Amino acid sequence: MVVMGVDPGYAIVGWGAVANKGINYKPLGFGAVTTDAQISFNKRLQIIYDDMYSLLNRCRPDALAIERLYFTTNQKTAIMVAEARGVILLSAQKQDIPIFEYTPLQVKTAVTGYGKAKKPQVMEMTRRLLNLNEVPKPDDTADALAIAICHLQAAGSQLRQTMFQKGL
Repeated sequence: MVVMGVDPGYAIVGWGAVANKGINYKPLGFGAVTTDAQISFNKRLQIIYDDMYSLLNRCRPDALAIERLYFTTNQKTAIMVAEARGVILLSAQKQDIPIFEYTPLQVKTAVTGYGKAKKPQVMEMTRRLLNLNEVPKPDDTADALAIAICHLQAAGSQLRQTMFQKGL
């Protein structure tokens, strides 16, 4: 199974394609889609959509795993991230790629075994699980890889396979 993990944003969208080989994970590619703050927000959304559509078309994942948004203090930023997330979801939907959402707690638990793990712990475990020499940069890329690993672990469980097959 190949999963494209995505950490949504409008300045930086982290992405990472990961395959599972038995009990091991293999990174197939990772990086970030970036947009320039000097261009209009609508143009930034178009760049995100076009780049994500192209990446998904190239990687041909079996699923897209994306971080579920949670709102903190800045509502304006949250709305803009939600809009960017929407065009990412549209790029997957247009290619009939199943979409799965995970909370930060679920990702931390899947990668480190501890839901309150700090960001450096998650990033280091992601590096180790993927057998990388260093933690991918920017942080959004490492986060996207962690989200992909989270889905591979969830999809590998017997309960998740049953739910997936039944369309639940």
